[in-house]
Amino acid sequence: MNAENFGSSERLVTAAYVRQGAQGRRAHELRLRALLEQGKCPEDGWDESTIELFLHELAIMDSNNFLGNCGVGEREGRVASGLVARRHYRLIHGIGRSGDISAVQPKAAGSSLLNKLTNSVVLDIIKLTGVRTVTNCFVVPMATGMSLTLCFLTLRHKRPKAKYIIWPRIDQKSCFKSMITAGFEPVVIENVLEGDELRTDIEAVEAKIKALGAENILCVHSTTSCFAPRVPDRLEELAVICANYDIPHIVNNAYGVQSSKCMHLIQQGARVGRIDAFVQSLDKNFMVPVGGAIIAGFNEAFVQEISKMYPGRASASPSLDVLITLLSLGASGYKQLLKERKEMFSYLSSELKKLADNHNERLLDTPHNPISLAMSLKNLDENNDAAVTQLGSMLFTRQVSGARVVPCGSVQTVNNYTFKGFMSHANDYPCAYLNAASAIGIKKQDVDVFLKRLDKCLKTSRKEAKKEKSVNEISNSNTGTEQLED
Repeated sequence: MNAENFGSSERLVTAAYVRQGAQGRRAHELRLRALLEQGKCPEDGWDESTIELFLHELAIMDSNNFLGNCGVGEREGRVASGLVARRHYRLIHGIGRSGDISAVQPKAAGSSLLNKLTNSVVLDIIKLTGVRTVTNCFVVPMATGMSLTLCFLTLRHKRPKAKYIIWPRIDQKSCFKSMITAGFEPVVIENVLEGDELRTDIEAVEAKIKALGAENILCVHSTTSCFAPRVPDRLEELAVICANYDIPHIVNNAYGVQSSKCMHLIQQGARVGRIDAFVQSLDKNFMVPVGGAIIAGFNEAFVQEISKMYPGRASASPSLDVLITLLSLGASGYKQLLKERKEMFSYLSSELKKLADNHNERLLDTPHNPISLAMSLKNLDENNDAAVTQLGSMLFTRQVSGARVVPCGSVQTVNNYTFKGFMSHANDYPCAYLNAASAIGIKKQDVDVFLKRLDKCLKTSRKEAKKEKSVNEISNSNTGTEQLED
């Protein structure tokens, strides 16, 4: 409805009523205008009617929704199922063009506008959460691992002789495979144990750079968010090393946007040294379905190079999901979620420590990890080697998801590289342990139910361990008696 149509409506409905309706429409349009002009996340969240109006306006700008459109190409936004069309708000053309995921599509002005606005709003949120000097970013419809691969492939053209990637160890398969998939050889730098924490071995990183030669190294691949007792890498020191040796630096910031500490590390690293790009997951930071990531950086031209490396067009679903979410929350709503997450981390930490004390275990001291916690399972492990993994199964069958139990001495081979002590980020971590994280969206009820179920599982495990020990002692006693009789 435009002014002309409202004017025509006055012939059918009382003019005063029509004008009131026009003012109501105007309130929605003012929100849309502010978004288009500023390109920032609104301070207060929008209601669903405004968001749906906006998406409808975008959709009718795409050629597949033109009245009387005649398409004779191989990709004309045709959708067989009305349910599928409605699921995507009839934004069918996706984003980008064959040569650049950020390019504008001539026959999909609405989808192109959606893409540009999403990248702008997400950039605003990244600045809001602590990386204030970031210059560019884009949403890519791939999870974190493949997004890292895209960054490495972009660097290949800048450093054609390079074949190694320096990687402080973190036991997570996708980030390791991201380097293999890109065709490079990961150089694993083992962490050093400081108290309970596993931290970056800066001296080993620099020594390896000298041994291999800086020109043969594609980049340093560091990590922020991770499972305790591993803590975020020493980003500032790594960034300085990268600047001194002129080596690119890619940061895996998978679920770090929700942590002010992780974002501060990236900002500081870029300030004192070199960080070329940092990659973060959409689902882990913005509570949307799996399948998207944000690639961001401090050099606008380099981020554009990465976007041009993506082959072909791309799905608009991740961009659509995160834009809807951020418009619904608004900047204030997202900040409130971050505040609640931090409060729940403190609560989980204090309550998990009490539970650990009750079971003669220990909450590991990992002050540099702002998201994940670890509780020792030393007594459980000493009683029965299989008891640790059994605890994980017990929690899962009792509908506790996300908790990880890490036994000692697990060995796993990933792409022909054998990791000793896999999942613990070290060859010989001193004890088995359990992980729990306070991630965005967690509620007090989640923490309370988890602790209650964990307490029951630990008590059950202890009873079973005692019973098995008693059976073994009786068996050994009987065996000894039989030998004496013989």
